[in-house]
Amino acid sequence: MSGVLAADGTVRFADPAESSSIYAKGYFGTLGGGGELALDRYEAVYLTEMARAEVVAAGRPVGWAEVFRRAVRSDPGFPVRYLVYRDLRQRGYVVRATPPPVAFSVLPRGGILHKTPSRYWVEALSERVPFDLAHVAELADRAQSAKKLLLLALVDEESDLTYYRVRRTAPSGALPPTPLAAAAEGWLSNDRVTVHDPAAVAELGRSLAYGSRVGDRLELSLLEAAYLVGSHQLALRDAATGRSVSAERLERRARRLDPRFEERRAAYRELRGRQLVVKTGFKYGAHFRAYPRNPDHAHARYLVQAVPAAHRSAWPEIAGGVRVAQGVRKEFVLAAVAPDASVRFLSLERIRP
Repeated sequence: MSGVLAADGTVRFADPAESSSIYAKGYFGTLGGGGELALDRYEAVYLTEMARAEVVAAGRPVGWAEVFRRAVRSDPGFPVRYLVYRDLRQRGYVVRATPPPVAFSVLPRGGILHKTPSRYWVEALSERVPFDLAHVAELADRAQSAKKLLLLALVDEESDLTYYRVRRTAPSGALPPTPLAAAAEGWLSNDRVTVHDPAAVAELGRSLAYGSRVGDRLELSLLEAAYLVGSHQLALRDAATGRSVSAERLERRARRLDPRFEERRAAYRELRGRQLVVKTGFKYGAHFRAYPRNPDHAHARYLVQAVPAAHRSAWPEIAGGVRVAQGVRKEFVLAAVAPDASVRFLSLERIRP
């Protein structure tokens, strides 16, 4: 018995024996009360492409190409999602198409449909679709609430697939936020601040892991200086005039030199509040690298990019950040900064499902 192809690319088998045989080999389709089997577009195209089902239309046999064309006519986004469906099926997973917010629900290997809870939610995307942080973060929140692992399956222009596991994360460290007994004195010059007092250099640079030791002095970035001034641990003077420098003047200079200073400052403040040591991530193409303890005794655990909560970018930028982070055994984290300066973190990890 052959299945009957509908105009929208779905297929229906009326013979109960044929229906049962197809369903039993991978949980394809949906069984009806009379033993008939309905295949959605993904299942119909896949089974005909794999020569595991024969299909007729208007009383004549048709090949998988016709089934594929009808599916595409009914759903222009079908080709990208089908590549993901096909890949997951080839990897041995039971895959079911789902209503939004994601394309597919995937059982763990060896799972039994209607008995084993699905493990993954999978969203299929073309690399040409912009990365939309707000949308991805919403998917991560909904997947976490449903106790599913969220995978983004990116299809590139050569139809190769890359999978990213996306989740909310809460970076944390173990360096106690010990304030200085008295504010140190820093000298502002161009885009950095120097501290010369030996006691302050030792305490800030060694114990609390701020700045970089250069000879006998400590050099602080404007971001570190703004944080320390804001927490009343640093008093600033202009290196050229010796005059006192207010926090407002420091911030004006920082914003002039770095248009994204406010976002970076919000992320820096949040990471430091989580007892992490925060250093520049410039050499890795990121804003920060974050350590759980003093860098003298630990490796950086995170590479962090501070972006607006409504951030949109090209996917290759995200892919590059993830690749670099994993290449140096770090977790790639986006710090999403809301207009009220609150920060939430999103982790992206390239995986092989």
